[in-house]
Amino acid sequence: MSRPLRWAGRLLPLLVVVAWLAIGGGLGPYAGKLGEVSTNDQAAFLPRSAESTQVIAAQKAFRQEESLPAVIIWTAADGGGLGPGEQAEATQALAGLKGKPGVLATPSPAIASDDREALQGVVQLRPDLGEELPTTLEAVEKAAAAVPGTTVQLAGPAATQADLADAFAGIDGLLLGVALVTVLLILLLVYRSLLLPLVIIIGAVFSLGLACAVVYVLADHDIVRVDGQVQGILSILVIGAATDYALLLAARFREELGAREGDRVAAMRAAIRQSVGPVTASAATVALGLLALLFSDLTNNRALGPVGAIGIVCAVLSALTFLPAVLLLFGRAAYWPAKVKPTRDDGHPVWRRVADVVDRAPRKVWAATLAGLLACAVFWPTLESKGVPLDEIFVNDAPSVAAQATLGQHFPGGAGNPAVVIADAASAAGVRSAAETVRGVDSADVVTVSGRPGTGEALVADGRVRIDVTLADAADSDAAKDTVARLRTALHKVPDADVLVGGYTAQQYDTQRTAERDRNLIVPVVLAIILVILVGLLRSLLLPVLLVATVALNFAATLGVSALVFENVFGFSGTDSSVPLYGFVFLVALGVDYNIFLMSRVREEALRHGTREGVRRGLVATGGVITSAGVVLAATFAALGVIPLAFLAQIAFIVAFGVLLDTLVVRSLLVPALVRDIGRTAWWPGALSRG
Repeated sequence: MSRPLRWAGRLLPLLVVVAWLAIGGGLGPYAGKLGEVSTNDQAAFLPRSAESTQVIAAQKAFRQEESLPAVIIWTAADGGGLGPGEQAEATQALAGLKGKPGVLATPSPAIASDDREALQGVVQLRPDLGEELPTTLEAVEKAAAAVPGTTVQLAGPAATQADLADAFAGIDGLLLGVALVTVLLILLLVYRSLLLPLVIIIGAVFSLGLACAVVYVLADHDIVRVDGQVQGILSILVIGAATDYALLLAARFREELGAREGDRVAAMRAAIRQSVGPVTASAATVALGLLALLFSDLTNNRALGPVGAIGIVCAVLSALTFLPAVLLLFGRAAYWPAKVKPTRDDGHPVWRRVADVVDRAPRKVWAATLAGLLACAVFWPTLESKGVPLDEIFVNDAPSVAAQATLGQHFPGGAGNPAVVIADAASAAGVRSAAETVRGVDSADVVTVSGRPGTGEALVADGRVRIDVTLADAADSDAAKDTVARLRTALHKVPDADVLVGGYTAQQYDTQRTAERDRNLIVPVVLAIILVILVGLLRSLLLPVLLVATVALNFAATLGVSALVFENVFGFSGTDSSVPLYGFVFLVALGVDYNIFLMSRVREEALRHGTREGVRRGLVATGGVITSAGVVLAATFAALGVIPLAFLAQIAFIVAFGVLLDTLVVRSLLVPALVRDIGRTAWWPGALSRG
């Protein structure tokens, strides 16, 4: 190569590296700034068309500001009863909160429980307090503590939201730090190279900084929504995907570098030529699978779709630009102290033995693995996905959970969190009477001009009234959700009442129903997207259908195992209603990745050596890199477990276990054995099926 060409071959990669250094230095801080534009307000993530969402809009006609209730519970410090004196002092303490920062209107008077062992008061707070919420709750608790001889606890949506904010506190540094350290250790152990793991990690961090900057701008302009869950998943998704794509390219470059006796430019051209198809197809599968969440009626699902797709695009951009540039500059030194062999690497002995087993007895291999996966999948129907009760939202104990338990011991389960009924004023009496006859309802009262439910002149707005219905069961329980369903059935029958039923329990019920509808719609869409991409990449129809079926079976087996583990190991009674959909999108889209990496290499080898030898060579060549990529991705998603929320812990287990199952069983044994047994017919109707 002439000197000008050599200089050009070094200058261009150097410019690319400098450009990414500028991106990393300029945009990297945005990874820690997403919290500024994120919200953990659960009311912002309700189904758009649900009846409970319509109630929130209807309440504005009463000139009542949307509020965030904080429920104060007083119990006797000595475990005894509370008399009229303590009740009067509690009411006085509540009245003293009027006009305080963050407090809306005059708090309701304190009411005593039937057993006279507890008092309850409700304080309506501004829903947009954000970072000021903990301070406001501290002020409320301090004022309530003025009642002598009592112990004060805070429950209700405001206290829960504060605990959620505390759970997500430090998510940027903690989660990212755990994920990066885990990935770095795995790469150092697997590749026994000092420089390559650092280069891969740096590329992943740069892609995360770019993704966070783009998401920050879009969220700041209200184009996308970000909450703590989306923020955490974005970090894990980008780090995991960027590492996977980088490992595939780095392994191919090392192979080509050895085959071309150190000609790094020619080796990189060959590596990119052979890797760009599988990498972009893999990225497109995940990105389009995430964008399918835009079909969801749940706002948090729709938020994750574009945010996750942006992260995937940034990950693949880094893997196909920054990493090749660095590898071109360092050449063999990038793999030091590991050696680059002067000929094509014939694979690790373990994978040669695996390939030999698959080649000798393909039918026994796929039959055994298929039976094992089906045995796991049998338990899938036992996984309850109706939402989790409040006492299971947090992995660790939370103050709001303990307070809610105290509230439930002394008051009706739905106290402080009533079902909200909006009806025509002329039918108010009939609606109230009908509500009180519904099984599971403790009481129903019309909201008066004072802004509180009870006796007196009803507050009427646009010919409508509000009726607060206290449920007998805890507001987050399945029994309460069943009561809401019965309540709607009964009240919708009241003539000319035009009833809407909302409130916290109704929101949970609508979210659950919407999540079921989303799964029925989005799952076929994601499968169709994956099938189309595989058909285009593999130029076959039968094999893509086979691959989609295997990853779907892997998902079913993973949920079956999860059902057993969640109940018997973690003690969860069920999962959040969105967990199966999230698990499906991540696991199926990411699971197809490894099959794409494997089968694109098998196709490449089959074009030269035939299908049987192509399966053996493809499995040997990709076994190590795909397995290490799967371990890295599983470890990064497992890092979500550091956030003490059941939702993220469940997602972490499903994706981590499912990825390992897919990598070690489906991709390593089931798929190669099926293709080996079917033979060249697997490529039907492509040219390879005809020899």
